[in-house]
Amino acid sequence: MNSRTGPFKRSIRAIASMVAIAAAWQTGALAQTPAARWPDKPVKLIVSIAAGSVTDIVMRYAANELAPRLGQQFVIENKGGASGILAAQSCATAPPDGYTLCVVYHSTLSYNPLLFNKLPYDADKDFSPVTRLFFLVEGMAVSNASGVRSVADLARKAKADSSGLNFGTLGQGSFPELVLKWLNNQWGADIAAVPYRGGGPIAQALAAGDLQVGNMGLGNFAPLAQAGQLKLIAVMSPKRSALIPDVPTFAEAGLGDFPARGWWGLVAPAGVPRAIIDKANAEFVKLFNEPKFGAFLEAQATVAATTTPDEFAAFVAQDREIAAGLIKLANTPRADFKPD
Repeated sequence: MNSRTGPFKRSIRAIASMVAIAAAWQTGALAQTPAARWPDKPVKLIVSIAAGSVTDIVMRYAANELAPRLGQQFVIENKGGASGILAAQSCATAPPDGYTLCVVYHSTLSYNPLLFNKLPYDADKDFSPVTRLFFLVEGMAVSNASGVRSVADLARKAKADSSGLNFGTLGQGSFPELVLKWLNNQWGADIAAVPYRGGGPIAQALAAGDLQVGNMGLGNFAPLAQAGQLKLIAVMSPKRSALIPDVPTFAEAGLGDFPARGWWGLVAPAGVPRAIIDKANAEFVKLFNEPKFGAFLEAQATVAATTTPDEFAAFVAQDREIAAGLIKLANTPRADFKPD
């Protein structure tokens, strides 16, 4: 009896052990949710501005830093122009799986919803906020060929005859265009807007003499200014920049304080699991607050300004209220968005 039941009992124990192992394996596999595995393939970063612009430079540096930490590449896809609308549309229609993240700015979420009808995205419903990334320190620059050497020179020239002055913007309704309208209102001038796809192209156009005035992230202009290829005449900041300490602030130059500030942030398509949002937030916030990365940002005339996802959402709501006041001040009517 015992000789017959011994092998049977051993078989039962073996089967039970195999079942336990299978159950443990299945439990572990189930625990590996998409959020737990993220990222297990390359992540696309849609950047709402042209290659070579300050934000593009910052995000490429960030992508290179994050890749070895997370074991996957972060691939930059630049979609500049049209006040960030084309990039936002691409983001809104991307799969909500966490493998498309989108670098957006003040125009995308604060200004465009107030300036345009028929936007191809809904700023309130199509995105999940991840984090605000940084504030820009912006500067006003002029071409050497313009003959302008100061804000006072520019004001005199604009008031006398604006016909020879063109101002680089990022398209209709963009933040730089609102700065231009603010200047025109102050001076009773009619400086013309010329759209470009980013701060890098605007800086190059100024250096070439194809454009007379621009106001973008200071990092776009500082290297060319230091090389004598264009002239910086004011900094849109509460205090002077350490990069160009001899250049006055807007207030010091007699312009007064512009009532808004440029910023960039990170969103994902709506529907991305919150666990992935939180994981992405943690990685970007950690990186942007490291001393080495902070020093890099300072050299680009930017300031880290990271948040939680919920804090970013609250910030955008507040920023849109500021945008509404500025748009009213600039007397800018809503228009239908018409893609090129």
